[in-house]
Amino acid sequence: MSQQQPEFDAELDARGLACPLPLLKAKLALNQLGSGQVLKVVATDAGSQRDLNAFARLAGHRMLHEEQQDGEFRYWLQKG
Repeated sequence: MSQQQPEFDAELDARGLACPLPLLKAKLALNQLGSGQVLKVVATDAGSQRDLNAFARLAGHRMLHEEQQDGEFRYWLQKG
């Protein structure tokens, strides 16, 4: 049913944080990674879906995979 989740180099737990904190923390975490590395973000804020997709597109990162389950949103962002 669910496809294989990509490997990741770092994980950010943004559960319980309201917009725009998941996005801001994801930006900071990506700054710590090298090009091509992957950040997994776990959030509970529904707005994170819109924010992180727009951020990835505008900042030149790649959204490798995203999923939603039990009120949690999970994203795999590859640093551009």
